Amino acid sequence: MTASTTDVQYGLGARFAALTRLVELGAGRADQATLTEAAQLLVRAGDRLRLSPDHTVVALAGGTGSGKSSLFNAISGLELSPIGVRRPTTARTHACVWGLDGAGPLLDWLQIQWRHRFARASALDKGESRLHGLILLDLPDHDSIRALTDTEADRLIKVSDLVVWVLDPQKYADASVHRRYVTELAGHDAVTVFVLNHADRLSPEDREICVADLRELLSKEGVDGPQVVVTSAVTGEGVDDLKAVLAESVVRRRAAFQRLEADLDRLMSPLTKDVADVSHVEPAVDGARREGLTDALCDAVGVSAVGEAMENVYGVRSVDWVGWPYARWAARLRPDPLSSLRLGDVKDEIRALVGSAVSAQPAEVDNAVQALADGVTQGMPEVWQAGVRDAARSRSGELPATLSDELSQVAPPLDRVPGWWWLLRIWQYLLVVLFVAGVAWAGSILAYGVLKVGAAPMEILGDVGLLPWLGLLIVGVLGLGLLSGMASRNFVVLGAAKERERLERGMRRRVAAVAEEMVVAPVEGELRRYNEYFAAVAAASRK
Repeated sequence: MTASTTDVQYGLGARFAALTRLVELGAGRADQATLTEAAQLLVRAGDRLRLSPDHTVVALAGGTGSGKSSLFNAISGLELSPIGVRRPTTARTHACVWGLDGAGPLLDWLQIQWRHRFARASALDKGESRLHGLILLDLPDHDSIRALTDTEADRLIKVSDLVVWVLDPQKYADASVHRRYVTELAGHDAVTVFVLNHADRLSPEDREICVADLRELLSKEGVDGPQVVVTSAVTGEGVDDLKAVLAESVVRRRAAFQRLEADLDRLMSPLTKDVADVSHVEPAVDGARREGLTDALCDAVGVSAVGEAMENVYGVRSVDWVGWPYARWAARLRPDPLSSLRLGDVKDEIRALVGSAVSAQPAEVDNAVQALADGVTQGMPEVWQAGVRDAARSRSGELPATLSDELSQVAPPLDRVPGWWWLLRIWQYLLVVLFVAGVAWAGSILAYGVLKVGAAPMEILGDVGLLPWLGLLIVGVLGLGLLSGMASRNFVVLGAAKERERLERGMRRRVAAVAEEMVVAPVEGELRRYNEYFAAVAAASRK
């Protein structure tokens, strides 16, 4: 294999690898007809590259009366394909092989029937070594009545390495050839040859006019620099020239790769135009949009409302621990504020708050998701924008319930009593004891020292001189109790605010994690798919 052939093969391999990726990524986004054609080309390319690279498949194609079968016999030097007055003559493809070794699987793939396969024996190949590796096909007439139902000619024209169009001087401008085949082969110049047959029927002047007219016609149809050979199967004129063209293709061993490369170029041509109109997008959602989505979802599930409710519950619960005991005892004579709040089990209450907030705001959740999708799809084709929006909403049905379940797990541990609440409660009850002891002592002095109801058990229990100090003690204890109660309320307010912040931070982290998993990750996956698809288009289009 020559260096140039190796370059073509390896470059073609990279392009077909990109085409494979294109087909995978384009499903549901790119034109389905194009993707189907690309998949068929991949299958055809894989089959052809797997089969004998030492053989070049050349198809002789043409219409009724073009002399295609006569030319086939003239090139092979044998009467292999039937010719005659009856039209069309060739009903099935005939194949002549120069060098049969290794050609069997390729002929099977071409679906050439065994009885229509012929091999040039070595004794007959004297002087024809330059054609070793040629598989010459005589196709059914493309315009026959049989061809309307038998697609054999069309199929083989698509898979042959080199196509030789045999044209009749009187019908070389036949619309059925140009409309159905030639225009489809634009860009296949290197693997297409045009033969103007029956040259013996033309004068030299008419021959020049026909060739010039044919070249102009082909040029208008997008065939640049068409290769035209003038032949006559009857006189043998030009047959050696055609053999030389075929021999050059066989020796270079590039026709199979060039045909596949031309097919790929034609397929990628409209897609390449699309690449020029699109721009690369950032595959990751930026931090600002992530924050915006989290903020919107937090609003949708009512994080602030839950935090405020928790703060209120924290403050009310603290009354049982840090309030002045006498005030609490007096409050028991009034309706219980906790019952009016219907708190019950705090965690169940928080779950109810969160769950109701989520289920009540599905529209806000959807709006938040929509805003994110719209923000990251600027400049993308509409079909890909729709793909990103679909990805963003791919789990929207389960998003509210998931948020509810996640946030219910962040219920504040209000059954946990802070240590300073215990110390303050001990201090308050110590003051209660001192107050009761002071009042009892003062009562004893009034009874024994002032009213003289009897003899005091102990002197200090009837010493009237202690009454002023006991009064100061009682007043001081009451003052300390009230002061510590007021101070503790301020600490409770600060503590409740911190607990609210802790709860809201925890809930926000949960919301951000859910948003990342259920919204951001699918969106980023679609953005990466978009970039990879158009990178694959560019790679498959690169020559």
